Amino acid sequence: QVQLVESGGGSVQAGGSLRLSCAASGTFFSINTMGWYRQAPGKQRELVADITSGGSTLYADSVKGRFTISRDNAKNTVTLQMNSLKPEDTADYYCNADTVRWVTGPTMRYWGQGTQVTVSS
Repeated sequence: QVQLVESGGGSVQAGGSLRLSCAASGTFFSINTMGWYRQAPGKQRELVADITSGGSTLYADSVKGRFTISRDNAKNTVTLQMNSLKPEDTADYYCNADTVRWVTGPTMRYWGQGTQVTVSS
């Protein structure tokens, strides 16, 4: 089992910055991919960014050039640096990790509890 603990959410004005962090703990062989999703009121949850264990990244078009995802494999953490925030970035942000408990085992997806980001005009 894996626990994901998120931090860094809050309220900022448009154009401001926030840094979200997520730390994974528990029992796993490796974490293949870590990422961030967000869900605004009345909308579906969407991928914001993710990063593989090798450092390959993927970003939603809406955040390219503004957000940067990174990870520390030794610490099992993932960070989302959010710059030039816009009101449309307002949402609950969820950390996720795709793990395997043994090398040939199935991939298990875990989620954090969510952290709120509010961007005002």
